[in-house]
Amino acid sequence: MLRFFVSPDRLQDDEVNLPEEVFHHLHVVMRRSAGEEILLLDGHGSVCRCRVDVLSKRGGTARVLERWQEGETAFPVHLLQGLPKGDKFDLVLQKGTELGIGVFTPVISERSVPVRGAEREDRRLQRWQRIMQEAARQCRRSRLPRLESVQSLEAALSSCQAELKLMLWEEESRPLVEVLSGRTPREVAVLVGPEGGFTAEEAALARHFGFIPVRCGPRILRSETAGFAIAAVLQYLYGDLGSGGDL
Repeated sequence: MLRFFVSPDRLQDDEVNLPEEVFHHLHVVMRRSAGEEILLLDGHGSVCRCRVDVLSKRGGTARVLERWQEGETAFPVHLLQGLPKGDKFDLVLQKGTELGIGVFTPVISERSVPVRGAEREDRRLQRWQRIMQEAARQCRRSRLPRLESVQSLEAALSSCQAELKLMLWEEESRPLVEVLSGRTPREVAVLVGPEGGFTAEEAALARHFGFIPVRCGPRILRSETAGFAIAAVLQYLYGDLGSGGDL
């Protein structure tokens, strides 16, 4: 059954006016017709099984047949990602959503290349939201990750409240297995630098806010790859990619 995310306000009533993007996908891309059953999700756990009643050139409507709530099965992971160059953060959002990351915080650090201009940043945030939404739809995730605004490194570090905070840093760091060998934490934050990594001063700042420098093996991972690697390990140990439990 096809799945689509819509704003929560659209699911308040039993008759739903289909958003333009949902209508376009059903009518133009998939060539579906009235009578089709679809799932509409609000991104916060509410799921509605609906029957498409109208699908014409002027738009579409659907009727809610059944409602239920779905919880999150993934282990809570908060990725603080130093912004990489170009559109590499798009890949981070797409694959990170598939791996169950719950919160993304794009971070500006000393070696980041920021995109300037408020209007451009606003458009970029909208595009990032669409990427997460499509990834969540594709991997059948019922809850959308939270995307925070672009922040300075200090602001991101100071606001992070995760129980366990990890910084991927190849210098003066502990093996990941040593840090994850205790009890299961409530949430893990993972701090990843941009191309070129963090400076020594930034690493000291992260330590000040409780982040533990770790390394995940002998190979240096790319900025856009490192978060995936740690997220997969965490989901295997504590979440829904494995049986859970302690290392």
